[in-house]
Amino acid sequence: MFVRIVKMTFKPEKIDLFLEIFNINKEKIRNSRGCNLLELYRDKTNTNIFFTYSYWETEDDLENYRNSDLFKIVWSKTKELFNGKPKAWSVEKTYSLK
Repeated sequence: MFVRIVKMTFKPEKIDLFLEIFNINKEKIRNSRGCNLLELYRDKTNTNIFFTYSYWETEDDLENYRNSDLFKIVWSKTKELFNGKPKAWSVEKTYSLK
């Protein structure tokens, strides 16, 4: 399993539209094959910066999602709202303390 982190910076006037798009699609994304968790974070200081954390079983699962119609629709609507280039990382969790 690995975690995909995506940092997105939005035009301030487009934040509500992004949140609407996310809320409409979050369950569909989370229910994509191999997705075990989906989280959305908002920076406390720069409130137009958001991060998604998604946990995937395999890289193939993520790639299948990224090639899906769902992703293409969501991403095409979301990328129009950016105020900067998004950044993405695929990371392995090495430790978690609860």
